[in-house]
Amino acid sequence: MPALSLDNFNIVCATLGGFILLFGLVSFLFKEKFYLSEALISLLAGVVLSPHAANFIRPDEYALGSEGNLEVITLHFTRLVLGVQLFLAGVQLPKRYLQVEWKSLALLLGPGMAAMWICSSLIIWAMTPNLQYLHALIVAACVTPTDPVLSNSIVKGKFADKHVPRKLQRIIIAESGANDGLGYPFLFFALYLMKYTGLGGAGTTGGAGNAIGRWFYETWCYEILLSVIYGIVVGWLSRNLLHWAEENRYVDRESFLVFAISLALFVVGTCGLFGTDDLLACFVAGNVFTQDDWFRLETMDDSLQPTMDMLLNLAVFMWFGAVCPWSLFADNSVIPLYRLIFLGILILLVRRIPVILALHRYIHQIEQLSQAAFVGFFGPIGVGAVFYMSVCRESLNGIKVDGNVRADAQHVSEAVEVIVWFLVVCSIVCFFLPCVLPILLTTRV
Repeated sequence: MPALSLDNFNIVCATLGGFILLFGLVSFLFKEKFYLSEALISLLAGVVLSPHAANFIRPDEYALGSEGNLEVITLHFTRLVLGVQLFLAGVQLPKRYLQVEWKSLALLLGPGMAAMWICSSLIIWAMTPNLQYLHALIVAACVTPTDPVLSNSIVKGKFADKHVPRKLQRIIIAESGANDGLGYPFLFFALYLMKYTGLGGAGTTGGAGNAIGRWFYETWCYEILLSVIYGIVVGWLSRNLLHWAEENRYVDRESFLVFAISLALFVVGTCGLFGTDDLLACFVAGNVFTQDDWFRLETMDDSLQPTMDMLLNLAVFMWFGAVCPWSLFADNSVIPLYRLIFLGILILLVRRIPVILALHRYIHQIEQLSQAAFVGFFGPIGVGAVFYMSVCRESLNGIKVDGNVRADAQHVSEAVEVIVWFLVVCSIVCFFLPCVLPILLTTRV
């Protein structure tokens, strides 16, 4: 006899599909008329459909009631979204863009990122009681990179094409793509120092010298340098193989269009297998893959990549709305809510704007002070921050003494969870409110 089957798979399919259908019916109205981004709408939908309200999306059940499993799911989901988005960001850039514009990118990714890291850490240290400055550096490293997923909202669409100069769009894409992969050195510099010097180095040996040594050969050599080399090799080989297949008519149009997304998944998976920086490898591979501009020009009028981009965005921000620890903002042992709100305001104002204003004279893509203010204001915190938060908490949980997580590592882990999630929510809401986005898009920058 027929019976209802209210299992999680059926509910998730119906909920996700129904939301995408409803959003699709009014997507143009929301994005082009009301200036509501898909990230903000999806986040709100995730909250409404989560156990906090309708209880259609049940993350705890999917993770079998384990907080560790839930962290792993979030980590790998963000890896997947970022890997695809960063590869496509590399593909979007014109011929030899990284080689031609290396000076501007070097400023943004070197002193620019370092200054944003220090500014963020000082604010977090000042506003969070009982948090050492080294610990604040760890938290700040998670929110230093500019999120490539949210950055797409300002460089895509009719209003962006009309009001934001093309070269400004491209430098935003390049910076957000590269700096997401370059967040590892900032994070692990502070993590290694805390691990080997915190609480007298309890449970570890080697002190600060061991920490710096590991930072150089594990982070810079293995994760950063190896991922760049791997991205170059994979991108170059893939481009030549696709050229060969196209010239010999071995590849059909459908496979040709999906090639970039498939390659992004391949890079994410293989980098994960040998433990290197998959985010940076994806961005580098995407840029090398389209270095001759052939693939970019061939797929410029195709809608597959933007469609995949939209689907991933809707899904990941719905997930964020459901898994975000909303109750922790008001009830935690790290920072009171009033301080947390003030911290969020300060981060949005001070983390990036002063740095870009100081550097804009040396970045030729930014020709006017108004453009510097525009680029400085728009530096969203999103999927990348949640990814680094998950990586950070996983590393902190591995710092143990007598089988238990060390006290300082446990405290920092709690601080990272509360502060990073709150800043992600602040960024999504503040950057994509209807009263903010029209100003950004219609200001003559």
